[in-house]
Amino acid sequence: MTAQHDRDNPELVQLRDRVEALERRLGRIDERNRRVELEKSWEVSNARALLLLILTYLICSLVFWLIGAPYPLLNALIPTTGYYLSTLSLPLVRHWWIAHRRRRGPC
Repeated sequence: MTAQHDRDNPELVQLRDRVEALERRLGRIDERNRRVELEKSWEVSNARALLLLILTYLICSLVFWLIGAPYPLLNALIPTTGYYLSTLSLPLVRHWWIAHRRRRGPC
């Protein structure tokens, strides 16, 4: 077949257009996946957790100081510790929950 014949064949032109459209779509999906993976890495990073712990402690200390609570710096450790505990993945519970969800089926 010649190049001219390929251009004259509407089925080949349509097929080529579909392939190009699919390649563009795959490129957008790959780009989105890279962005989502990067955002997820921030969500689970130690830097984020540490920053949130520090901010929680500072804000709680300030609030306790403003309301005149005794020992605001010491008492701010309580909500900060509670926040930290809430961020733990609790592996045993997580594994049970995942296994339970798999048996039940999709959401």
